[in-house]
Amino acid sequence: MPNRRFADGEVVMGRWPGSVLYYEVQVTGYNDVTHLYTVKYKDGTELELKESDIRSQSSFKHRKSQSSSSSPSRRSASRSRSRSPGRPAKGRRRSSSQSRERKDDKKKTIQESNLVLLKLNENNTRRYNGEPDSTERNDTSCKILEQKFKPDLEIERVLEKYSLHPRKEEKKKEEIYSEKKIFETVKTIEKPSPKTKELEFGGRIGTFTMIFFLPATVFYLLLMCKQDDPSLMNFPPPLPALESLWEARVFGVFLLWFFLQALFYLLPIGKVVEGLPLSNGRKLQYRINGFYAFVFTAAAIGALLYFQFELHYLYDHFMQFAVSAATFSMGLSIYLYVRSLKTPEEDLAPGGNSGYFVYDFFTGHELNPRIGSFDLKYFCELRPGLIGWVVINLAMLLAEMKIHNQSMPSLAMVLVNSFQLLYVVDALWNEEAILTTMDITHDGFGFMLAFGDLVWVPFVYSLQAFYLVSHPTAISWPAASAITILNCIGYYIFRSANSQKNKFRRNPADPKLAYLKYIPTATGKGLLVTGWWGFVRHPNYLGDIIMALAWSLPCGFNHILPYFYVIYFICLLIHREARDEHHCKKKYGLAWESCFAHLT
Repeated sequence: MPNRRFADGEVVMGRWPGSVLYYEVQVTGYNDVTHLYTVKYKDGTELELKESDIRSQSSFKHRKSQSSSSSPSRRSASRSRSRSPGRPAKGRRRSSSQSRERKDDKKKTIQESNLVLLKLNENNTRRYNGEPDSTERNDTSCKILEQKFKPDLEIERVLEKYSLHPRKEEKKKEEIYSEKKIFETVKTIEKPSPKTKELEFGGRIGTFTMIFFLPATVFYLLLMCKQDDPSLMNFPPPLPALESLWEARVFGVFLLWFFLQALFYLLPIGKVVEGLPLSNGRKLQYRINGFYAFVFTAAAIGALLYFQFELHYLYDHFMQFAVSAATFSMGLSIYLYVRSLKTPEEDLAPGGNSGYFVYDFFTGHELNPRIGSFDLKYFCELRPGLIGWVVINLAMLLAEMKIHNQSMPSLAMVLVNSFQLLYVVDALWNEEAILTTMDITHDGFGFMLAFGDLVWVPFVYSLQAFYLVSHPTAISWPAASAITILNCIGYYIFRSANSQKNKFRRNPADPKLAYLKYIPTATGKGLLVTGWWGFVRHPNYLGDIIMALAWSLPCGFNHILPYFYVIYFICLLIHREARDEHHCKKKYGLAWESCFAHLT
């Protein structure tokens, strides 16, 4: 077994691991198995060193005396190059060319860091413009830069602590630290969500009015359908007693329905997909199981009918259900706004961050409110209201049969139920497509969407079926066939247009879309100029209007009330056209003008 060369407590010079620098250390122990010395530096750091990395102080003094006896010219040259007492004589004899190489290496390192920092700034700019993957590029560049600087920075810190750094290296050290500081600043830059300056829906006054106007419209339509003569001339309709509009049992049934759909949403079935990139580059995950929820709901309704539950209870308390849904949506909207006040700036909706309470409450202040993994906006968009629409239609069909003592529902009621069932099943089957819509990517979740999803969709979209219960209409089979063809045309336009848009937004390089042409934009995205989107700017709305007309025609032409849905969609198209025109012109600039010129 080799003998120890240095005893415990002896003060020696120990080499710093990974460098050629020696510092004064004290031996505190020795391991007979590994043959490593435990040494303690002046700052309290304890390390294990090999014997070859430890030297006696006398050897350093001897080397120093040798260097003192050298020529004056060499002495003056060495004095300016090194002030470390532990530097070996060999190191002092390094040629000036080696010194210049070290300087060039340092300068090259700083230049490389400048290049990386410039790239970081460029990537951050891309990220703010909405390009994906920029966050990954930034993180990778940051890690490379950190790994590149870490050894040099550690050595510089040690040199600074023991006052052993060469004076000529001080300036270069400061340059490295300044680059590191800039690097850290660039890494932590985050673009705040800008305030909404251009207000829609008439601004604060308009949104305040719509908070009351929308519920009033729903109640007016339902009251009109209950009249024997639902003519617009019979205004105002007779108002029911206030106490008849609320029933705790009805509200309890609505809550049961809402939380049952929430339970179906939370079931671990169906695939999980990522949405489009947010403004900060992050992608949210969504569970695609809406069609399964519809199947489970159908099974539950079938079980209720099997046990002779009177589903036409919905028709008898239809107004009370509408009031319950409106009350719940208002409570949900208040909760959404209150929780949004503590939401980080980057998670706010770009269109609902005006700073005005009423406007942000109406349009939605937070973009994607979630409770854990439960996405409130995404859930309400398709589940309670859309599936509830089908259940309400079925309840109206059963109510018609009971009130008019029919063994079979009328042909008009069958057409309305069938057409709208196809629409709902299609939406749930293609649930993933909703992730590219403006409701998900741009609009916040506030009163507008909460009321629209939970009240407007189930109680206004079912207006034709509700109307037919009190006002049956007889239609011939040839007329029914023509209406069916019209609905199929509208559905084909609607589905094919939406499919093109969704596939192109997710993967423009999809081989199945090779036949489509598009105009590139400054944002990196493209605008379709062929296919349905090259034929008309909003083909999906065109399909919607044709289908809405097919849903209304079975109700006849005695009153305009069943055609409210058609009028509503035309007004919605005009509003969306103006909204999208302004938004796209601002976003795509000259590319949008070129696209519009192509259409005209």
